[in-house]
Amino acid sequence: ENLEIQQKELGVKEAEVQEALLEVEAAKSQQLQKLEEIASLNVEDARQIVLKRGEEEAQHGLSRRHYELEKEFKARADENARRIIVLAINRLATDVVSESTTSVVSLPNDEMKGRLIGREGRNIRTLESLTGVDVIIDDTPEVVTISCFDPVRREVARLALEKLISDGRIQPARIEDVVARAQKEIEETIWKAGEQATFEVGISGLDSELIRLLGQLKYRYSYGENVLKHSIEVALLSGMLAAEAGANIEVAKVGGLLHDIGKALTHEVSGPHAEIGAEIAQKHGINYSSYRGILEHHDDEHETIESFLIAAADAISASRPGARKESLELYVKRLRDLEEAATAFGGVERAFAIQAGREVRVMVKPEDMDDVEAASLARNIARKVEEDLVFPGQIKVTVIRETRSVEYAR
Repeated sequence: ENLEIQQKELGVKEAEVQEALLEVEAAKSQQLQKLEEIASLNVEDARQIVLKRGEEEAQHGLSRRHYELEKEFKARADENARRIIVLAINRLATDVVSESTTSVVSLPNDEMKGRLIGREGRNIRTLESLTGVDVIIDDTPEVVTISCFDPVRREVARLALEKLISDGRIQPARIEDVVARAQKEIEETIWKAGEQATFEVGISGLDSELIRLLGQLKYRYSYGENVLKHSIEVALLSGMLAAEAGANIEVAKVGGLLHDIGKALTHEVSGPHAEIGAEIAQKHGINYSSYRGILEHHDDEHETIESFLIAAADAISASRPGARKESLELYVKRLRDLEEAATAFGGVERAFAIQAGREVRVMVKPEDMDDVEAASLARNIARKVEEDLVFPGQIKVTVIRETRSVEYAR
């Protein structure tokens, strides 16, 4: 009987529990329904909101950590970059060569001045017309000054003048012969300068045309700085930076040495010197990475690490105190523009800017124009100079038409 009573009581309690559970479940459903009504959300949307909030908090934490790490890495990178550059600069010591527009030739005595001038000035006129320089003979004892913005012309005139003084035979035909030989000597000097540059940097296997163009940079200046010396400096710096950064040293050296080679042809080929140089280098077998270094050495974006290092070395070399002077470069550019304005006309063989840019002498082909056309050409050149160039004072335009008739008596 007691067992039956207990079972009945247990059944009643179980029924009460079930009823209570149903009430709790109903209350829970009501609460959820109310929450959905209040927030206009179902369970899935609420879950997505909670997940999204969690993702945002995690993303914020990651972003903050990323920023802290990036800041730390940049500080380390800047420190390493400074260390690499300082190490490279400390290991490099080069000579600085500044540009000069005059050369001085010593004379054995002042009587030689009269022989150099010649009867009615024919000797000095012949030398000036063949070389395109100004030969200045003044009261300075036992000295003749050669003035020209183009170092190659000036060096040819200096060599020729020294040979004439040493030989003693000074007359127009002899001057022509000596100038021709001096030009050949300069070509040999250019080749030797190119070979010496490759030896100094420590690279081999360059095409002979690239070596010749490299040697021409010995007689090119940029903002008063010798371009060949600058190129050697950039090559050595590029190689040292590449060694510290783990890049290809050979590629960096070749690109650094040839990065300004386009300047050897900027007076012959139009276009930026970087593009001219890259095209020439690619044509003569330079590998792609060195080609990109030459092409991009003035750009902000770089395709290869060697290209970036070459640009950095170029900037370091150029920004060195005392390396460059702006005013001389502008003066040389004005003289070069003056010559180009004259040679732009048909029938012009050569043009020389002399007297510090106050005169331009234009040699024309006698078979292409007569004396009347030569006079007209002088007026046209003067008009073009007035329109295109900015200059102080006035510029004298001299057109020279020379006809030679040669016959032999047998």
